[in-house]
Amino acid sequence: MSASVRGAAFALALSLLAAPVGITAGMAADAPPRVAAEAAGFGPVTRLPLPRYVSMRAESANARRGPSLDQRVDWEFVHRGLPLEITAEYGNWRRVRDAEGMGGWVHHTLLSGARTALVLGPERATLLEEPRAEARVVGLFEPGVVARLEACQGDWCEIGAAGVEGWLPRATIWGVGPDETLE
Repeated sequence: MSASVRGAAFALALSLLAAPVGITAGMAADAPPRVAAEAAGFGPVTRLPLPRYVSMRAESANARRGPSLDQRVDWEFVHRGLPLEITAEYGNWRRVRDAEGMGGWVHHTLLSGARTALVLGPERATLLEEPRAEARVVGLFEPGVVARLEACQGDWCEIGAAGVEGWLPRATIWGVGPDETLE
């Protein structure tokens, strides 16, 4: 291969790498439906909101570098029920991340729409009978507990695990949007 052909190939590769990925503010009105859906904050496959929270259906799932079984596994999620945030969709694949920001592409069959939450913090979280700070204490959850997410109202979310249900401040869990309401 001559130097000029290598230079042209290199310039083409650089231009492809530098091309914007995703959506730009000045997108044309006749953009393909997939691109338009992403720009509107909805998944191009499911038409569900992006980002959104789901949970692990499987005991474990490989998080891949890209949306294909041919892609390298970068991470493995190993806890059924773990809350994950879907940030993108491509065919049968969902790009997800966990509370620590780790993630990759996971096949949709390994995920569930059931909502769960991860208890955060350096100390036990105090579970209250009602969504108010003065309510009676009904239990304590250790950091890292994965619980069912029952409801969220304002700054409070109702969760349950191991037969114990109660309310925690939204700031002490991960797996729900900051302004999201669940009933």
